Amino acid sequence: MKCIVVYYSLEGNTEYAAQKIAEITGAELLRLEPVKEYPATGFRKFFWGGKSAVMGEAPDLEPYTFHSEEYDCVIIGFPVWAGTITPPIRTFIRDHALHAKKIAAFACESGAGGEKALEKLRSMIGIDEFSTEMVLVDPKTKPSQENEEKIRAFCSQLVI
Repeated sequence: MKCIVVYYSLEGNTEYAAQKIAEITGAELLRLEPVKEYPATGFRKFFWGGKSAVMGEAPDLEPYTFHSEEYDCVIIGFPVWAGTITPPIRTFIRDHALHAKKIAAFACESGAGGEKALEKLRSMIGIDEFSTEMVLVDPKTKPSQENEEKIRAFCSQLVI
């Protein structure tokens, strides 16, 4: 089974988890990057990122190559912004029909909202459940044994 991890990461937490998952499973990696980057620090980070997420924006992305027919499994990873998925993931979902694929997902949060964001992602894709899912708390900036165990368990539930 051919698998890809599609992710967006602002501060490196989601990228950290995506790379770990790819290492363990042998999946390919696809990092989504918006044409106009989001502020990474201070008040502007929370204001612009949160506003974009809440308003359901779908920004233009830097060019990338993704042919859904090449993959049996798509793993989607994102940071939680204002209790929802990040706008670059929204763009990707809008641009690709994934409902017939095996889909897994993970969310990285600093506070709360991961479960709610995963629920919104399921709804956007048009599926009832993911093959597996997880919520991590800042896996790069606040390393913990719990996050590492969650990543290993997540990967073991993927049949690749």
